[in-house]
Amino acid sequence: MARDSSATKARLLDAAFSEFAAYGIAGARVDRIAEAAQANKRLIYVYYGNKEQLFDAVLQRALETGAESVPFDAGDLPGYAGAVFDHLVAQPSLMRLVLWKQLERPGATDTEAESYRGKIAVVEEAQKAGRVDASLDPADVLTLVMGLSQAWFAAVGGPAAGGSDTGWAPDRLAGHRAAVVESVRRITTAP
Repeated sequence: MARDSSATKARLLDAAFSEFAAYGIAGARVDRIAEAAQANKRLIYVYYGNKEQLFDAVLQRALETGAESVPFDAGDLPGYAGAVFDHLVAQPSLMRLVLWKQLERPGATDTEAESYRGKIAVVEEAQKAGRVDASLDPADVLTLVMGLSQAWFAAVGGPAAGGSDTGWAPDRLAGHRAAVVESVRRITTAP
């Protein structure tokens, strides 16, 4: 009976996501990843090469999942910011993974750079069409939208801080989201 390598790869990626989100690249241990995935440690090297390449695969999958779950919409940047916020609420470890990536590997991956270039071009088109305020550079608009969407998660005491009390009451969470959406609306609405 042949083994299902795709199921093993998925378990390894899931376990690696949790491990990298908790410990970063330097602190992550392939032994813990293999144990959590109920897989032979050797398979990490067979499928991914090394720990750094496994991190790359985890990050790539997270970026692809995010793009599928939260499609970019320059015609509704406040709604997009709210959707990014919701995505991070649903996956609190994602922001920790992103912060570890920024700390240990500053700069954009090719996938991230390509995604940002595409989004900037779409924002610029929306500005030219009068749907988004053109007084700011489109790259600055995108940076502000993304920064506001992620701000509460990266803030001291937010879920990415990893403390024991990282949950917010539903009404406070709704208030955070409303502040993000309204802030983006004010920044991006064409005069």
